[in-house]
Amino acid sequence: MKKSKLLEMNNMGIVVNDLPAAIVFFEELGLELEGEATVEGPWVDRLIALDDVRCDIAMMRTPDGHSRLEISKFQNPTATSIELNAPVNRLGYLRIMFGVEDLKEVLPRLQARGAELVGEVVQYEDIYLLCYVRGPEGIIIGLAESLR
Repeated sequence: MKKSKLLEMNNMGIVVNDLPAAIVFFEELGLELEGEATVEGPWVDRLIALDDVRCDIAMMRTPDGHSRLEISKFQNPTATSIELNAPVNRLGYLRIMFGVEDLKEVLPRLQARGAELVGEVVQYEDIYLLCYVRGPEGIIIGLAESLR
């Protein structure tokens, strides 16, 4: 029997309380809003094992068109919270890494939208300029500028 293979990574999802602010933040980073929708009904309830789901979603696309970020705001049931400002070594912690053209230009733009630098901007050998920032809802966003 032939083993099926993975085809692609379709999207990554995050849950926020302020969907419009998250959209603006990720647009500032360079993602493009593909569309917004509200999902609800028995099919959603069965899919995510919650009852009476009503969720607003925004699908954002990277400029290269290869990756998507699904941002969700649950109207019902309301989102449960996690430890805000958790350290990056927390089990299961989510972070998203984006390649950027000019980190020193992008970083102040994101900081103007509320991002906070987690540590410092560092150089990894002669390969990358890197940093982590906390974005909407405390989500850690990695920024990497290739130096090659």
